[in-house]
Amino acid sequence: MDLELGGKHVFIAGASRGIGFGMAEAFLREGAKVALTGRGEGSLDAARKALIDKGVAETQLCTVAGDMTASADIAAALDAAEERLGPVHCAIANVGLGRAPLGFDVSDADWQADVQQNLFGAVYLAREALKRIMARPAADREDANIILISSIAGVEALGTSLTYGATKAGVNHVTASLAKLVGKEGVRVNAIAPGNIIFPGGDWQKRVDERSEAWGRWIKREVALRRFGQVEEIADAALFLASPRASFVTGEIFVVDGGQLRRT
Repeated sequence: MDLELGGKHVFIAGASRGIGFGMAEAFLREGAKVALTGRGEGSLDAARKALIDKGVAETQLCTVAGDMTASADIAAALDAAEERLGPVHCAIANVGLGRAPLGFDVSDADWQADVQQNLFGAVYLAREALKRIMARPAADREDANIILISSIAGVEALGTSLTYGATKAGVNHVTASLAKLVGKEGVRVNAIAPGNIIFPGGDWQKRVDERSEAWGRWIKREVALRRFGQVEEIADAALFLASPRASFVTGEIFVVDGGQLRRT
């Protein structure tokens, strides 16, 4: 199936590893041009080399290092990426982590850090990308869209840290609100809410390495499909949402969790 993404510029924040890198690979296979962004220049360079070693043309991608929770850095990264790859077609905010401990007694500093990372990083990228998209003539922004990476922890209380669940719930609300604000201009905004995604170096891989039997029992009990998700499964969801195949989909929180959430 041709997803009609060939030559489109996809800007991915947090693209040097894990889900972000997996999405970059998937879009590149579809013929898109991809800007890989993130905080660490060294990790971005390693990601770029890995992609080129797999046969990706150097003209098909660029890397821009910066703090993806700082609006000035995000704006500069978008400008640099558009100069290299042309107008952005899809911006993906793959930002988020939780430093706060479990429980209610969370310090002001931990709240502020996690809100900045998980909520403001997504909000700032969406805002700066939309400024550029909306400045174009209508014909030049056809099917342009924003994808925010949320979490099932923002859909249901699952025992994660308060800061993580609350900020991801905020991402979900921002998604729905932005979709209504820009829908009349033909621009779509959606979120992907992954479940438990495992990849080398990720949090789930570390937990499984430490207590494989216990987590194996847990995943079989809690997830309908009785397994962890793979990065490629999130990337496939992003490909669909970014493509004209999802032209009537906006404001959605696209849950990809193997059937973990208990819906009533």
